[in-house]
Formats: sequence, C-alpha cells, structure tokens
Amino acid sequence: MNITYDEKLRLFRLTAGDMLYAMAVTDGEYLAHVYYGKALPDEDLTELLRLDEPPFTPSVNNRDKACYMDTLPFECPCFGTGDYREHAVEILDDAGMSACDFRYVSHSITPGKPGLPGLPATFGREQDAMTLCILCRDTHARLELELRYSVFRGLNAILRSALVRNTGDKNCRLRRLLSATLTLDEDGYDMLTLNGSWARERHVERCRLHMGKQRVDSLRGESSHQHNPFFALLEQNGDEDRGICYGLNLIYSGNFMAQAEVDQHRTVRAQLGINPTDFTWLLEPGEEFAAPEAVLVWSEQGLGGMSRTFHDLYRQHLIRSKYRDMPRPVLINNWEATYFDFDAEKLLAIAKEAASLGIEMLVMDDGWFGHRDSDNSSLGDWYVYEKKLKGGLKPLVDKVRGLGLKFGIWFEPEMISPDSDLYRAHPDWAIRIPGREMTLCREQYVLDYSRQDVRDYVYGMLRDILTSADISYVKWDMNRQLTEVGSGMLPADRQRELWHRYVLGVYELMERLVTEFPDLLLENCSGGGARFDPGMLYYSPQIWASDDTDAVERLKIQYGTSLCYPVSAMGAHVSDCPNHTVGRSTPFQTRGHVAMAGTFGYELDVTRIPAEDRAQIPEQIANYKRYSHIMQEGDQFRIGNPFGTEGFDAWIFVTKDKREGLFTYVQTLSRPNVRSRRIRLKGLDPEGWYRCSDNGKTYSGAYLMQAGLRMPNLWGDFQSRQIYFEKTEQYKTEEEA
Repeated sequence: MNITYDEKLRLFRLTAGDMLYAMAVTDGEYLAHVYYGKALPDEDLTELLRLDEPPFTPSVNNRDKACYMDTLPFECPCFGTGDYREHAVEILDDAGMSACDFRYVSHSITPGKPGLPGLPATFGREQDAMTLCILCRDTHARLELELRYSVFRGLNAILRSALVRNTGDKNCRLRRLLSATLTLDEDGYDMLTLNGSWARERHVERCRLHMGKQRVDSLRGESSHQHNPFFALLEQNGDEDRGICYGLNLIYSGNFMAQAEVDQHRTVRAQLGINPTDFTWLLEPGEEFAAPEAVLVWSEQGLGGMSRTFHDLYRQHLIRSKYRDMPRPVLINNWEATYFDFDAEKLLAIAKEAASLGIEMLVMDDGWFGHRDSDNSSLGDWYVYEKKLKGGLKPLVDKVRGLGLKFGIWFEPEMISPDSDLYRAHPDWAIRIPGREMTLCREQYVLDYSRQDVRDYVYGMLRDILTSADISYVKWDMNRQLTEVGSGMLPADRQRELWHRYVLGVYELMERLVTEFPDLLLENCSGGGARFDPGMLYYSPQIWASDDTDAVERLKIQYGTSLCYPVSAMGAHVSDCPNHTVGRSTPFQTRGHVAMAGTFGYELDVTRIPAEDRAQIPEQIANYKRYSHIMQEGDQFRIGNPFGTEGFDAWIFVTKDKREGLFTYVQTLSRPNVRSRRIRLKGLDPEGWYRCSDNGKTYSGAYLMQAGLRMPNLWGDFQSRQIYFEKTEQYKTEEEA
C-alpha cells in the first residue's frame, strides 16, 4: 500500500494489494487517467496517454484544443469546454453560465482515511489506509474541487469522492457532481448490472457494451428495487474465476446514476454518482458540497475475485456495528406468521415454542402501534396499540425476556399515514407540492426528513419506545418511493436539494440511533431490498434482502447480492410453505440451507408448522452456530448459477486460513435418467487434505477442486445437501481416524 508522486513525470501512483492506479497532470494542468490494473514496476507510464498523436496537446496545436479536450481521459471531466462525452461536474454560475474548467493546483498525501461530512464512508487507521487529496480550481468561477483517493492495505480497491467549495463572493448552483469517472482504453467488455423489482431484487443481467451510453439509475428517492448502485465491466470472455473485471459501487442510498459510455474512439468512460436529474445545490460564498464515496475494485480473477474484495472491504472498513464480528442471534419474526392479526398472547405462544427450539430472539413486526389493524393507518403514531398489547410494551417484553429470548421491534419511521394523529396535526410535515394532488402508495406519504423539527419529533418517539423496555433489535423499514418532491421549509431556490437533503436526514437520524444505542442490532429494510446499498451498511450490519422468502427465488436474489455484498449483510429467513409470495413448497431442509447463506432466522408460526419441520429447527440452529464463522468471516466462492440452465446452484465458504469449508448444493429441478454431476469445489488449499462430513472420507484439496465431488441426482425438486470440510494432517478415513 503506497501513494507516490513523481515530480518530474507529474505522475501519481496508487498501489494496494496487486493493483496500480495511475494518473498524471498534463499540459494545461489537466488531471488525466493513465492506468488501472495489475501492479507494474516503477517506470514512466505517461506514454499511455498518447499525447504525441493528433490532435497533440494545446501547447503544440492549440487550434484543435477542442479535439484534445474530447479525447483526454479526464479524472473529473467538466461540462462546456470541449469534452462532449458524459461529464462529471456541471455548474450554473451567477451570470447564468454553465461551463466550468477545473485544473490541478496542488495535492497532499496523508496516512489514514478521512470521513465525509454528513455521509457514510469507509474508514481506516493510519497503518491501514492512505489518502491522496488533489486540489483543482476554476479561477473564472472561483470554485475549488477536491478529489479524494484512498487505498487500503491488501485490497484491490480505490475509494473516490469529490467536494466542491465556493471560494468566491457570488452564489453558484451545482447541477452535477459525480463521485467517480474511470476511463478504459478499449471497449471489449460486458456490462453486468443488478436489476429487478419488489420480490425479485438484484437479478443479474449481462450485456455487451456498444457505442453510446448504457445506464442504470434511480429517481425514486432510494437506491431502489429496480436497480442497484453497482455495475461491473468484465472482459467478454471473463467469468466467475477468470478475466479482468472492474466493479463500481456507490456508498449512497438515494437517487443515483451508474453509466458506461463508449465514445467515437471506442474507449469507455465509466461513471457513478448522484443522479443529476432534478438535482441542483445552491452554493453560497464559503459553502461546500460533498459527493458520496464511490468504490472501484479491480480483479484479474473474474467476478469472484471482485466480490471477495468488496466483501473484505465492507466487513473491515465500512460496517461499524459491534455485530460485524459477532454471531448474530437467531430470530423469529411474526410477520408471515400473523401479519396484523396478533396480540400479546399470540406473540407469547410463538415465543415459548421458539425458546424451546433454541431460537434466541422474537421480533414483533408491523401492527403494534397507533390503531393499526391493516396498512391503512397509524404510521407516524409510534405509541403502543393498547387493544393488542394491554398494559403497554414492557409487560410483553419482560415476559419474552423471561423465556430467555431477546426482543426486537419493527418501525417505519420515514412514513406518515393520512389516517394518523401526526398527519392530522402536521399535514405540512409530509413531502408535498402545495396545491398539487398527493400520490398515495400503500396508503402512506413520506415525511420531510430535510426538516430538523420532523427528525427531532420522530426520533423522540423512537427513543421513548426503545427506552420503555429491554429492546435489542430494530427493523427499520421504508415501503414507498418519493413523489411530488417539495418541502414546506425550503426556499424556492433550494427546493431541488430535497432529494439529497432527505437522504442526509435519514443518515442523521440513523447516526443518532446507533450512537445513543450502540448495543442495538439494526436491520435495514425497504419494502424488502429497495435500499440494499453500502450507505445503509454503514449504519446497520445487515439488510433485509427481499420480502420474497421462497428458497428457490432467494437463490437468484442472494446470488446477485453476493456479487457486491457479503452474506453477513443479507437478512434471510426460513418461512412457511406454500410460500406466501409464489405459492411454492420446498423442503424445510432446503429452506434452512438457503437461509444459512445470510443472517439466519425464521418467519413463520412455529406453533402451527408440521411436526417434522419443527423437529429440524434445533439441528438447523446448531449447524448455523457451528458454521457461522466460516460464512461471516471467510471467503465466498460461487460454483453454480441459478440464472443458468443447469438446474442447480452451489457455493462454498472457506476460512481465510483454508482450514474449513462449508459447501452447499441445491438441486432446483430433478432430472430423469441422468448420471451424477461432478462439482468442482473452489478456494481450498490444493496441497492440503480435507475430511468430508458427508462420507467420512479424506480428499486432497487438489482432487476436490480439479476432479470434483460427485453429486448424485437427488430425488425430487428443490433438494439440497450441505457438506463440511475440515483440513486434516494426513490421509485417513473416518474409521481409521
């Protein structure tokens, strides 16, 4: 890990892990991208800029400077000065002009990793990280642009962010500030994105890059079910284990843009940041604006290598909760068990049975507050519904605690129902445009979190509940998107800031929550997985991956999610069958194996499920406890592909020291008259020997990875197997040992 600057070549070199990121200050004081890939010797890389080709440089051929501007691989391309590709920064100055031109002024290199004002960001100690800050200036507009680049020891990742500061004496409007731009010298890549909708989030789509712009984004006020703020550029012959791959992810939970553009010279400009649509930010003299942090990951081991870098980065340098490195409690949530039809007696019946089976926490979901018997009322009235919980919350919690269980609770604190005391008292607290019809979604509106008075009031209600009883866990939900985006508090010239100010308000409230209640396990949720992004991981170590709990559907959801996010962050539960979303019935064992590739729990009425299913719960919990360290701390290797036609999915987790591995195989469809499959494992020590829990035999790591493990055709659809491998010193069968 190192950051250096060659004064003679005016070349920056950032190294970490096996990678090198290089950029240079060129003629005219422009900052240009030079190289991002496998580490190289310390030599002159500036030839890669090809500044000796037409149209040359402005000092040689100023008559064609516009052509130079339209070909230079800018680190932060500006609008209006000759670069006609997608730009990263755009302003509207006090005279109504939009052109800007930021040029290099100075830089500093410091140990450690600074944070960002009001935003989630990665962190690192001085011995673990280094940061380069490059100061650029537009002298005409009297603006400063600070570009930040950070590297972490042992990780093939670059962390990037940008900050604009108004150093003049006139107002300026910032119309766009993307977090990262990356230029690749050729277009031989596929673009992989994670797309979907409610109940089928983060499905994988891979398309070949073509001339023009390919983009995913969100304008919903959240990172969204439809598109995740992540994309990868992968060599066209690359796959899970081979090929150069670049992954980009935005640490942000609101409107975003992720785009790859192939230009007239077939170079690729990849960009990521806040969606510029309907965005402006007024910068008065002395004010500044910080863009969210972008994560860039390089891999020469295909998608798998990229994923493992993301996983390690987020586990080590983004997630702050004390639960990051702790076994998570096995919980049971009453949502699919009861929906709104419950009272204290019903919850206690579930808790008693759950406790007898080894479950460790009861989570009370939606319906405990206001007068909420359906989703048509009471959001915003965060006080106990006495009809269901006579005597309030504490008697119920005390009884649950008396059974040996922890207690968790559901909130949706960003929303307000028209039928609520809060809305009747403060209709202006909802996001709205005065005089325009308000669009309902799930019979609710969105609270204006740009307002400090709203945030303070909501937090006061949350705090009252959390201090009224011994509560260990909060599920924070958000079930609708933003519409008619206007605030009763912002002046007209700041109304278009509301999209971003809303997200900043959410972050502030979550920061207050985890600061005052550091022992709280916070799980984020947004109608399932609509806000599964790194911004949320900064505040909560786990996020509910999807409202779809069907084991077969979850294979696709969890596969796509794992491309960027560690399984320790994925909320996953065993639910009842027929599944409440798709009506499918799957074996209880398979449901357990799939949910174990996440933060394991249950979402069913344990008092009513079949006895044979109930009997499996103690063993499932014991296995999760036995193996959770492998999944939570180890490396993940995807083997099967649920989006393929092979009829199976498979994966293995391997500890960092390669002493243990947990392999899971799920046969989605049974086949007639076929032979067994050979499944080649990954990630083991090829020179080591491993005892197989399935048959007691010992195999070399090389055998398991090259020859493979024979997996027979299982009887019936949706069957699964889980096998534990432990390193042993010599070749022995179980009987010989």
